[in-house]
Amino acid sequence: MTPSLLSLLRKVDTPTVCNAIEVAQGQRGFNRFTRGTMLCSAPEEPAIVGYARTAKIAAVHPPNEPPEVIRTRRMAYYKYMAEPPGPSIAVVEDTDYPECVGAYWGEINTTVHKGFGMSGVLTNGVMRDLGDMPKGFPVIAGSVGPSHGFVHVREIDTPVSIFGLEVCPGDLVHADRHGALVVPEDIIDQLEAAIQNLLSTERIILDAARQPGFDFEAFETAWSAFEKARV
Repeated sequence: MTPSLLSLLRKVDTPTVCNAIEVAQGQRGFNRFTRGTMLCSAPEEPAIVGYARTAKIAAVHPPNEPPEVIRTRRMAYYKYMAEPPGPSIAVVEDTDYPECVGAYWGEINTTVHKGFGMSGVLTNGVMRDLGDMPKGFPVIAGSVGPSHGFVHVREIDTPVSIFGLEVCPGDLVHADRHGALVVPEDIIDQLEAAIQNLLSTERIILDAARQPGFDFEAFETAWSAFEKARV
């Protein structure tokens, strides 16, 4: 991923990237995105973009392993999340879903992960401490709740599932208040041009619709030009 592509991806929303991937693929049908409604801790902030660092947690029941095993895995988790290179995103599956109760993502944990240089979080689990999380580190989560329950790390660096989206370690993820997607590796070098092409194509309709006196005839003309330019 080039610096210019990274900069562009942080400026556009996830629906735009969904559409641009189809432009790059030359067809409709891209489906590596989340399903359902997710919550964002900072909907006004830019999208989070980065390579997935994955883990699984649970919180409904206390861990049934010895405390030293849980402690060792916890520190291994933090070491893994802190490793270069970036940009990176914590993608953490709560295996209690849809009965998640433990807010793993609050003021302390988000501040720690941001300190590691990570870009944000994608999880099907719970977040809390809204208003106290650090700026510039959005959390895209499944729910909001007050308690951490018995939250503990179960697995590290393993494939995870977030709202129907399968994410493997190292996948390039784009996420915002709309949800998240995984960028196909084979179109990454085409994605910047595809986004620019998509934005210019959309302006054909948007610019026309914003003009005074816009009517069906003007729409029909603009739509004809739009269809010729799009996938």
